Amino acid sequence: MSKEVEEIQPRKTSEYRYDAFTEKGHHDAKAHVNINRNPSAKISNPLAGIPLEHLLDQVAVFSEWHGLTDYTALMRKGAVVAQDPTGFEDIKGPEALDAEEIDALRRETAHKWEVPWLLYLTVITCSIGAAVQGWDQEGSNGANLSFPAQFGIGGNSDHDVLLVGLINSAPYIGSSLIGCWLSDPLNNFFGRRGTIFISAVFCLLTPIGGALTQNWQQFLISRLLLGVGIGIKASTVPIFAAENSPASIRGALVMTWQLWTAFGIFLGCSANLAVGQVGSISWRLQVGSAFIPAVPLVLLILFCPESPRWYIKKGRYRDAMMSLLRLRNHPIQAARDLYAIHAQVEIEVNAVGKSTYVERLVQLFTIPRVRRATLASFVVMIGQQMCGINIIAFYSSTVFKEAGTSDFNALLASWGFGLVNFLFAWPAIWTIDSFGRRSLLLFTFPNMAWSLLAAGLCTLIPKTSQLHVGLVALFVYLFAVFYSPGEGPVPFTYSAEVFPLSHREVGMSWAVATCLFWAAVLSITFPKILAAAGVLGAFCLYAGFNVMAFIMIFLWMPETKQRTLEELDYVFAVPTSVFVKYNSTKVLPWWFKRYILSQRDAVLEPLYHFSRPDDTGSHPPSIVVEDHLGAASDTGATAGTKEFATASEMESSATATGADAITIFSQLEREAAALRRYSWHGSGAHKHPAGDEGYPT
Repeated sequence: MSKEVEEIQPRKTSEYRYDAFTEKGHHDAKAHVNINRNPSAKISNPLAGIPLEHLLDQVAVFSEWHGLTDYTALMRKGAVVAQDPTGFEDIKGPEALDAEEIDALRRETAHKWEVPWLLYLTVITCSIGAAVQGWDQEGSNGANLSFPAQFGIGGNSDHDVLLVGLINSAPYIGSSLIGCWLSDPLNNFFGRRGTIFISAVFCLLTPIGGALTQNWQQFLISRLLLGVGIGIKASTVPIFAAENSPASIRGALVMTWQLWTAFGIFLGCSANLAVGQVGSISWRLQVGSAFIPAVPLVLLILFCPESPRWYIKKGRYRDAMMSLLRLRNHPIQAARDLYAIHAQVEIEVNAVGKSTYVERLVQLFTIPRVRRATLASFVVMIGQQMCGINIIAFYSSTVFKEAGTSDFNALLASWGFGLVNFLFAWPAIWTIDSFGRRSLLLFTFPNMAWSLLAAGLCTLIPKTSQLHVGLVALFVYLFAVFYSPGEGPVPFTYSAEVFPLSHREVGMSWAVATCLFWAAVLSITFPKILAAAGVLGAFCLYAGFNVMAFIMIFLWMPETKQRTLEELDYVFAVPTSVFVKYNSTKVLPWWFKRYILSQRDAVLEPLYHFSRPDDTGSHPPSIVVEDHLGAASDTGATAGTKEFATASEMESSATATGADAITIFSQLEREAAALRRYSWHGSGAHKHPAGDEGYPT
């Protein structure tokens, strides 16, 4: 080897990019997929195009460095599968899969619901925590009929009405202002499981404390503390479920959060009915019974495996492998997922970098890729409050009583609402990953709008008529039918998956805080709205909000179904202006032709383009020499960019002087030699998990 090459000093691997397009002289298409700006909407596999020899060398060093040498052979196979997930049957040589491994990967597609029982246990255990939130909503719903009078705040004055609204909203104030924002540091120190355990303890003790309070001040404090637990739990549980689930059924498994929330609402309604006529202590029993679902959550979370992505974030790759082996049917799936996650996380680190908690909070609005996820999660979360579900969950008993029925019949009608909400959440298990998150919302929001409007108009029927309460209840139930498979499960599922791993906790905290803060605002203001405008005015107002939410979702919410968490980096790299323009100029005209003009042959041009492993493009060859920090063109935020030396540029230089051409190719050869020696796992800042030193060379 020449002295010139020997003198090349190793750089951090983030300064290099080497793949098959470089070696073969093909255009490096993937290098142009910037996860902060992706106007071509191309979704790329970060391992695509790496020569097999170099990929296997990378895997060998990766396994040795992270204490996975006993899994090296398996990791080599897993990396090759991750590079081309659909071509696993065509792999040749020592890495060729055996019959058992091929069958496991085939069954993963053909029988996607065949997953380890431990994965089901993990998701069900986490989702039980959602029942606390649903049960508590209905506990306060029933308690509203009696606790205000017992605490001397049951009058019609502004003071009493606003105070009752404040107590009802206290869990959401505690969540949005304190609980949600504790999620990031707690996850950092205790992991997903530890954080969920802490939140479960809060949710176990505070309902009991609320049932024992002696004045409204104590009751308010107990509700605020309950909110802290709810905020921590709601910001962590969907992330935990999403990170443990395979992409093909991730939406269905994560949406069990909403299923169990609906089940909690139904159980809370049942408890309200069961104790609604026991006398003055009925409200205490209704509030205190919400501790019940927290008991299995506290116990069962101890038996669930930790999130493998959290382990990878902490540099604990061996623990991540052990977790994946428990969460996947076959070791080849675990090895594939481990290396695929690792490869994309390296790209995220390169694009986003490391940051403190405060910096990550600011970056929700400054880094383009993260900002788009922040906007989309805000839209779906604020939509849940704009649709009007929480005014029904909090005040359905009050609404039905205002419609002219007795206290017990109001509780009975609310129980019917809880039952409908729970039963119609089930279809989303199958539709959320087939129809998609965006499609479900675009279908259900218009239907929620007209059903609320109809429920309000039915209050114009004289109260002496038997149709009055019956029709109001009917259209409220229809509202629940449309809400349960759409805006019910989608917001928490969607928000848990759209942020990159580096910002997933703080991003989910933002999303949940948005949802619960506005839930608190609605809880405080709805009694005044109801008193001022009546049921008709209130329902008409929220019907209008549904229309506004529909427009926001149409313009600003990308689809995420059937994509891995890592692939979503490329979905949210598409600039917002490109996405809005596509929906306005492509989707809207297509929809009008297809459904209004009944033109069956109308074709919708797709937005996203999925790169193939052998997609080398038709552009001149380009080789990435180095990357540097540049300004993202659409925001001014810093983002990683790269310099390319294309064939045409080289040719132009060679035409000028032969010496220049020799110098260019000599430099490129030295870069390639350095890459072969030092860059074994793609772009990204690579540190030893136990310290700040770089990897040895």
